[in-house]
Parts: sequence; structure tokens; C-alpha cells
Amino acid sequence: QVQLVESGGGLVQAGGSLRLSCAVSGSIFSINTMGWYRQAPGKQRELVAAITSGGSTNYAGSVKGRFTISRDNTKNTVYLQMNSLKPEDTAVYYCKAVLQGLLVRWGQGTQVTVSS
Repeated sequence: QVQLVESGGGLVQAGGSLRLSCAVSGSIFSINTMGWYRQAPGKQRELVAAITSGGSTNYAGSVKGRFTISRDNTKNTVYLQMNSLKPEDTAVYYCKAVLQGLLVRWGQGTQVTVSS
């Protein structure tokens, strides 16, 4: 019954910013790692950023310095602040949560489109 719901996607011009949110709802014992992935047309899904329960982060090289992942454990929510967006950032962004260190749940995805 655990669900992940993303929000914040949309259309933005190159150089602009978006903030994605992913809220985890349902019966939750604990959330280990949370992350954001993206998939562009014709490409494989790739890791964008991840954050552990302790706050350690990991970023894809292509987004370092531009994107920031954070989480609010009191709200069971993970965020992705995306600055200096580029057209190559265009993709469907998916939220992922590892629950109780065992189960993996994915959000439905939110479209991010960056125009040149």
C-alpha cells in the first residue's frame, strides 16, 4: 500500500530551475535510500541522484553542481532541486525508495522538458 507520488515537473527554458518532490505514503517502517532516476526517449533509465537515510548523497557526473537532492524524514519526502537546466536534462524523472532495506517502490514519473 506504499505509494510514491512525484510532483514539480514541467516545461522550462534552458538555464531555468525546477524543484521535484516525491512523497512516500502508506504504512512505512523505514526508508533507506531514496533516489531520482531519469529516462529520456531511446535511452536507458539512469541514476541522477541518491540520498541515504543518514543524508549521504551521490550524483551523476552530468548533474553535479547543478542538482541537489535532499530529504525530509519527518515528511517522508525527497526533493530534487534542479538549477541551470539544459536541454539534455529532458526526461521522465522517477522517484525510487528502498523500504525497510528490502522492498523497492517507484513513483509514476514526472516529465521534465527543457527547451533550448
